[in-house]
Amino acid sequence: MKYGIQLPVQSQSTIYAEPWEAGAGPEDLAGIARAADRAGFAYIAACDHVAIPRRLAPAMSTVWYDPVATLAFLAGVTERARLLSHVAVVGLRHPLLTAKQYATLDHLSGGRLILGVGAGHVQEEFEALGVDFAGRGAVLDESIDALRAALGPDEFPEHHGKLYDFADLGQRPRPAQPHVPVWVGGSSPAAVRRAALKGDGWLPQGDPRDRLPAQIERIRRLRAEAGVEGPFTVGAIAEPLYIGTPAWDVGRRTLSGTPDELAGSLRAYRAMGVDQIQVRFRSRDRAELVDQISAFGADIAPHL
Repeated sequence: MKYGIQLPVQSQSTIYAEPWEAGAGPEDLAGIARAADRAGFAYIAACDHVAIPRRLAPAMSTVWYDPVATLAFLAGVTERARLLSHVAVVGLRHPLLTAKQYATLDHLSGGRLILGVGAGHVQEEFEALGVDFAGRGAVLDESIDALRAALGPDEFPEHHGKLYDFADLGQRPRPAQPHVPVWVGGSSPAAVRRAALKGDGWLPQGDPRDRLPAQIERIRRLRAEAGVEGPFTVGAIAEPLYIGTPAWDVGRRTLSGTPDELAGSLRAYRAMGVDQIQVRFRSRDRAELVDQISAFGADIAPHL
């Protein structure tokens, strides 16, 4: 079972951001990404929001780094970890624009991109950019199809749909990968169906452990019924972790303990059919987070 991390600092929702992140910056972000790379993390991830309305700012904050710029910056300071947009709200942008950005990122990083996509949830963001919020599911469905073409091997990609129509427009550089994986985010019935039928993987959003088996079984059933074949990566977001015995209040939801205890708990995800887990660590500063990441890679990952 592989493991990845949604990076701190680059998004600072009050749901999960630690207090120290408010004063952190590019040097901290790069140092944490390098630590994850050294510790064998399969990917590092960045979120996507263009603008946060004032009504949501107290909970979501307005700190949301651009994912393409952020992942490109981190590509230059890492060597192995893949670069995941978790998730890009691709319906906010024309597919050719999205393809130009992410194809360049894949080219520059030597083929490390995983394109995570989602429908989005902030209505004012869509309205400000002139995109239909109520129809965002249909927009995402077609965007995935258009991006499959635009991120493929053809210099002149072609797509003809209800919302987007393009041909005879060349884009280079092409992605380094012959096939850029597309992982679909979300846990609603529509999102799970979209992941099963259109994605190369699924990124759940907040599913607790007891809900995952039914969701995974539904994905398998939908793919079988539709005759969809090929590799498919099932993801999960683990509970917050703290390796060792914390000397401070890490919260009741946080899993803490010895590496053996935590590895045993996380292996339960594999038994459900999960292929990769996204982990997040409680920390009081960058140094403590780097220590937690390093300990995970050295003492827990070998037992997964």
